Amino acid sequence: TTTTSETTTTRTPTPPIGFPTTTSTPGTTTTSGPSSPTGTSPPISTTPFIGTSSTTKTTTSGPTPSRSTPPTTTAGTEISTPRTTSATVTTPTTSPTSTSPVSTTTSGTTPTESFTTTSGTTSSSSVTINATTTISTTLKTLPPVSTTTSGPTATSTVVTTTGSDSWMLCNCTKVICIEDNIVQVIPIICNPPPKPTCANGLSPVPVMDEDGCCWHWECDCYCTGWGDPHYMTFDGLYYSYQGNCTYVLVEEINKKVDNFGVYIDNYHCDPRDVVSCPRTLIVRHETQEVRLTTAEPNTLQVEVTVNNQLVALPYKKFGVSIYESGINRVVEIPELKMNVTYNGLSFSIRMPYSLFGNNTQGQCGTCNNNTADDCMLPNGNIAENCETMADHWQVVDPSKPQCSPGLVPTVSPSTTPTQPCKESSICELLLGSVFKPCHAFVQPEKFYAACVFDSCVLPNLDLECSSLQIYAAICADQGACIDWRKHTNGVCSHECPSGKEYRACGPIKEMTCKSRGQNETSTKQVEGCFCPNGTMLYDSGVDVCVKTCGCVGVDMIPREFGEKFTVDCQDCICLEGEHGIVCEPHVCEQKKVTCDGEGFYEVTEVNPKDSCCPLFTCKCNTSLCTAKAPKCSLGFEVHSYIPSGQCCPVYQCVPKGVCVHENAEFLPNSSVFVDKCQNCVCTNDVNVVTQLNIISCERVPCNIKCQPGYELKPVKGECCGKCVQTKCIIHTSDNSELILSPGDFKSDPRNNCTIYSCVDVHDQLIASTSEITCPAFNEDSCKPVSAPLDSSTPCSVRHRKDFIVYDGCRSVDRVDLTECEGTCGTFSLYSAEANSMDHSCSCCRETSTTEKQVVLKCPGGHAVSHKYIYVESCSCQDTECKKPLSNELQNNEKNEKASALNRTKRGISFTSK
Repeated sequence: TTTTSETTTTRTPTPPIGFPTTTSTPGTTTTSGPSSPTGTSPPISTTPFIGTSSTTKTTTSGPTPSRSTPPTTTAGTEISTPRTTSATVTTPTTSPTSTSPVSTTTSGTTPTESFTTTSGTTSSSSVTINATTTISTTLKTLPPVSTTTSGPTATSTVVTTTGSDSWMLCNCTKVICIEDNIVQVIPIICNPPPKPTCANGLSPVPVMDEDGCCWHWECDCYCTGWGDPHYMTFDGLYYSYQGNCTYVLVEEINKKVDNFGVYIDNYHCDPRDVVSCPRTLIVRHETQEVRLTTAEPNTLQVEVTVNNQLVALPYKKFGVSIYESGINRVVEIPELKMNVTYNGLSFSIRMPYSLFGNNTQGQCGTCNNNTADDCMLPNGNIAENCETMADHWQVVDPSKPQCSPGLVPTVSPSTTPTQPCKESSICELLLGSVFKPCHAFVQPEKFYAACVFDSCVLPNLDLECSSLQIYAAICADQGACIDWRKHTNGVCSHECPSGKEYRACGPIKEMTCKSRGQNETSTKQVEGCFCPNGTMLYDSGVDVCVKTCGCVGVDMIPREFGEKFTVDCQDCICLEGEHGIVCEPHVCEQKKVTCDGEGFYEVTEVNPKDSCCPLFTCKCNTSLCTAKAPKCSLGFEVHSYIPSGQCCPVYQCVPKGVCVHENAEFLPNSSVFVDKCQNCVCTNDVNVVTQLNIISCERVPCNIKCQPGYELKPVKGECCGKCVQTKCIIHTSDNSELILSPGDFKSDPRNNCTIYSCVDVHDQLIASTSEITCPAFNEDSCKPVSAPLDSSTPCSVRHRKDFIVYDGCRSVDRVDLTECEGTCGTFSLYSAEANSMDHSCSCCRETSTTEKQVVLKCPGGHAVSHKYIYVESCSCQDTECKKPLSNELQNNEKNEKASALNRTKRGISFTSK
């Protein structure tokens, strides 16, 4: 057993931003939150500061930076001692009752508020101790060491091995065996290492040394890809590549991890097949293959499969963890301290330099903080550019038979179109004030170039948003959160599902009901959809925001403790405890129904009050009824009604309330055509016998007035008849009209020698005007008065000239007209033999006629062609002798005829005008 005492003077350096501050006493470690950025050297910490919450260690490409470790002390306490310190240590021997005093003097002085470096790496203050111990061939545990200082008293346990020169005590204290049981206690002091510059432009991360005492800077291996697509290698070399096959992003050169690699499946996202976009990111680790696939092109919808099986997030199995972080899906392998993120538009790969430095190959290049060899081919040679290199990292993909390693290299599209390209105004945001807070951490020029490329080559896909998104993600990783989407006028907007809200700066892992009691050490932020203020995510695998942490079942509805509910036809209750929701089958209480009667059948319906307990009811189906609807006559229709309590209808024919005429139906007040001479309408009156509506008709009113000489005569097919000339209309010498019936003669009232006559010949009226011309008087020809008048004029054709008037029209000139005139043998004799009168009658009539035409002029100014009969010859022809009329009529007729005959036979010669 050895007892030592030590006095030191130290000051705790301040760590970088976000690095936890740790103070230790023997057997106790206390950690405080992030400190202010006033120093560069962190104290000892059991959890190193890593951007992805995994332990990493990276070294720079230059000389190894110096270590820095604080001595054991209480955080925030400065211990001062004189420049020369001495201590007396009593070391007991192997006998528990034997002790001897030992005088110990420090081998030097420890300056206050300063660090001393040995060989540029480690400085120490040593204490020389005389000690008595028992040396054996086995490990021995020393009792606690009593150390006297001006501050708190600490004890520690020292373990030594036979033959060892030095060993570590707790709290980063090193013990060196001098000789003769004399040991030197050296507290390890770490100087703040210089901060290196990473080739990829990102800030280095502090990583603890293997001894857990000091830390150093490393540049993480960080590769990104976005757009169509653009790449940034591990060392920050930017290039664009348009291949549409499956490629190696990163694999190990010297295989240390079984079946490890990250691959990308690209496809042509432009109809011209000139540019590509990422479709699937593939992560392989040992027995698992994770695929992150874009569900819809140019969206943030991603599906996750493991070994070709769709999985729900979060997923954790066989050393692989998959979860959502904002808009990203993250694949994390804690054993390798690496993670891969993908959101459908961009991806990133972060790997620790300590595990993968100088041992990566693929399209992400070689991680060694040197861009000179990033375009390395599979054979180890360096290509002229990374576009050529990228072609050589094809892998055989059965789903893409057109792709095969070694084919013609992919040609990059020209960014100079045929017409000058005006880049999208969105790209200007990268260089403007929106992203200015990030310019000091990450230069935007490469992302601006990618944005301009996308907006010129694919102006209609809004792929330029991916350049802003990946730049904002890298800025957030470096501690600069940019709320940029609201400045894009909706082009790059991100819609969140119901119940969530968009935030540009949200936690990497959102707090849940199960994690709310845990302290999240990461201060980095991501964009995405998060629960509104006042709510939290129920669980990482249950995407429901809740105000109080109760239960969430399969219906994804939050419940409070003690709340009863029914789901999936089970009665459940939310209980506080391990089991949460407890359910039992839902019990239904209902009566069975019996369906009787024609047309009824039993059906099962959903109960609106209780969907788990169906309702059994009787439904009516008239197709099951046997009665058929009758066929009703015209004017009637089938009416049916269902008696109460029955299913099948009862049919009857009822009047429609219409009129029926000639197999047609007419609605009331509508016109009905019976004939054109009547106006008929369907009335609302009903015939009690036929039960049809009555049709009421009125004759069409005729307002036709016939001129003198015309009479209204019915015409077949006409309603009002037609004015037909029945008398001759003769214009006298004084321009007056004289109307004569057929067979009438009339003298001119002013000139008895002018005689007007009307003759009906074959239904044609012929008007004539005759003038009696007396021959020169010759007394010698006079006969005695008593002598009988010789009236024997033979039957012959007489000629005259006159106008022909017909239907109101008149011939232009006088027309040669002929007629039969003369005396024929007519007698009545008494027959003694018959004892009666014998009659013999003959008439002077035409024997031959011809039909001639003449043009008539009408009052309207138009002309018509008219046919008339011309007598060619006449002769006496027998005719029937009629009975004599009554005496009075007979006398009148005789008188009229005699008078007319006397006038015409008065030596008359007919001269037509």
